[in-house]
Amino acid sequence: MTTGEIVRYRNPTWILRLTGIRWAMLGAASVVFLAVSVVAATGPEKPWFHRSLVGLEVGPTGAQFGHSDPNDERYCARFDGREIVRRTVAAHGEYLVLWARDGDYAYYDSKLLPKAPGLGQRDPLREAVDEAKKHGVPLIAYCVVQQGGHLLKKHPQWEMRGADGKPIGRFCLNSGYLDMMKKITAEQLAYGIDGFHIDMLDQGFGPPYGCWCDVCRKAFRREHGRDMPRGATWDRAWDEMLEFRYRSSERFEQELCAHVKSLNPRATVDYNYHGNPPFSFEVGQRPVQHAGNADFVTGETGVWGFSALTVGLNAQFYRAATPGLPYQVAVQRGVRMYHDQTTRPPNDIRWELFTLLSHGAFVTMVDKTGFDGWLDPVAYERFADAFAEVKRKREHFGHRPLYDVGLYFSSRTRDWLGREEAGRYFRCFQGAHRACVLDHLQFGVLLDENLSLAGLRQFPVVCLPNTAILSQREVALLRQYVEQGGRLIVTGHSGQFDRFGSPLETSTLSELMGATVKGRLDSSDNWVIFRKGDGSGGASAVTSTFAGLSSGLRSDWPFLVEGPATVYRRTTADTFGQLLKPHRTARQLQGNMGTEWPMSADSPVGPAILVNQVGKGTVLTLAASPDSATASEHAIVESRTLLTGAIRTLHPGPRVQITAPANVEVVVTDDPPHRKLRVHFIAYNPTPQTTPGNNRPFVLPGLIEDLPIFRASAELAEEPKRVEAVNPSTVIRRDGRKVEATIEDIHEILIISY
Repeated sequence: MTTGEIVRYRNPTWILRLTGIRWAMLGAASVVFLAVSVVAATGPEKPWFHRSLVGLEVGPTGAQFGHSDPNDERYCARFDGREIVRRTVAAHGEYLVLWARDGDYAYYDSKLLPKAPGLGQRDPLREAVDEAKKHGVPLIAYCVVQQGGHLLKKHPQWEMRGADGKPIGRFCLNSGYLDMMKKITAEQLAYGIDGFHIDMLDQGFGPPYGCWCDVCRKAFRREHGRDMPRGATWDRAWDEMLEFRYRSSERFEQELCAHVKSLNPRATVDYNYHGNPPFSFEVGQRPVQHAGNADFVTGETGVWGFSALTVGLNAQFYRAATPGLPYQVAVQRGVRMYHDQTTRPPNDIRWELFTLLSHGAFVTMVDKTGFDGWLDPVAYERFADAFAEVKRKREHFGHRPLYDVGLYFSSRTRDWLGREEAGRYFRCFQGAHRACVLDHLQFGVLLDENLSLAGLRQFPVVCLPNTAILSQREVALLRQYVEQGGRLIVTGHSGQFDRFGSPLETSTLSELMGATVKGRLDSSDNWVIFRKGDGSGGASAVTSTFAGLSSGLRSDWPFLVEGPATVYRRTTADTFGQLLKPHRTARQLQGNMGTEWPMSADSPVGPAILVNQVGKGTVLTLAASPDSATASEHAIVESRTLLTGAIRTLHPGPRVQITAPANVEVVVTDDPPHRKLRVHFIAYNPTPQTTPGNNRPFVLPGLIEDLPIFRASAELAEEPKRVEAVNPSTVIRRDGRKVEATIEDIHEILIISY
């Protein structure tokens, strides 16, 4: 087999990542196993993760935080592998992820790890494997990597150290712990399992950062010829440290995956991924670098930790990080977090499930048993109802998304602008996403690591939401995209910082924007206003763009656009509107009063919008940050409309234009072989909440109890041949190219034949 043959082979995915492993490290035996893996996977049956939509993950509750009492025989006394498989089958689950190991215990007869005390002579993993084979259900072992507990206490030599040399309660990924993980996975593979879900391969979620242990110090000096920096210094040495951390995670993932495949080429591996917002450099993962080191990527959602909006965003993020491959998302039955022993209402479960499926993911529902291993019958009834509905709608998922705009995510900006306050950057990216969802624009994600001209061309419009750091390569690709007819939106301080997060005199995008940077406002409570006749001239581009953008905005009225803002000096761009700085009181100017609360608008400092023609394309620059404003604490509808109006102006004739309530997310997919568009409507309809007992004014989201009823419409570029709804209760009216529907459900699909 040639190297080219290996690279072309895309299943399992981890082979694509072997360019990051030295072939000498793999050895001849591993190369032989690669050949076997390729041959084995060419059979007629697709791997389980290519043919599955929904499954269950089941694990115990009571030892998740480590250091539990090894003598408490009540724990897991009823944790029964056979019964869990039977419940999974009855609930229409297509695979089962069963906990085999957490930070404290093994849930099988392990020679390496202590066994959960209540199991006695029973072996739940053996029970589950035997029962799963009877039903043809893939059995995946859940295996923890990064959780301190009895094993870490027994092997302190494997513990991460902070910059001060103190232990920080996590396993070092460069230590001998990797060899232990290989032994643990080998032990579990011997049971005949179908694969692993490995959780979590992170390096922590905040300070103190690791790892400065002796092993890491020696490895760093060997690679870079100098000592590690003494903490987060945010200079060239820290850049090397970040790369060292990223490579440490990558190497651990690749070597562990390669080890599993060497023992069983058919066994699948996936890692719980933390390369997406709200996770920053602290975790030790980049979006692309750490998504493709196994067969597929697995992420997680949950309103309690990721917000309602991030459910769909995460799915599109995973799609962008591993293009062309399946992606799994885990959700949980509990209200607040994985182990809270509550069960969500059916419609709350359905909303999250169908949001993810509509965005192309396959979904794992996580159930945490009672302390003794008890299975909640109500939860499994609700799983069964939801999964049965998925089965009925199966043909409507997994089709190609239709896009209006690509939202650009820069891991370099995340690391070097966001630094230890990642929200500084995330707010802009997530605000752009929020604007698209609320105004029903079809979005996808673009990532700096795997950016290509072909990737850019997927999108009629590309948005750079405060993408402060852009390399020469990125700028060159963006220029090609625009010159060939693409349309680019630039906001905030995009292109205005060097690769280490230091400000530049102007923007790397200046030629594309047709403007230079005159200055950056040091305020976030910035304002814009549009008055008739305030443009740079009578150019048709300005006139038409202004008409499109201002249709939803009142003239002669300043409105708040909270976020970064730039004062531009035009060169070739046309301009209109004005950016206004905020007033500052005497006490604020003296530094005796904060600026966290917005002040009113003061005088104009520059144009609000610039439009520049470049080749066949257009660059539209927003001097303020309506994306950041849309995710801010002072979000107003007008700031969101400014951004979505810009997208619609640059993409005036979409194939489908949706009108629906703002609480209804819409996903449009195309099925060219059958000449069908599918429009998924997913209604987020929670109950109102009161203030919590602690941490006011923060409010936990309510649960979805009732079915909503709402009207929606789709305006099509061409008159459809046929329109039908999946739900019989939906009322459809057609008028030429316009389709109107009255929907009474959490999830509905309009099927439009063309």
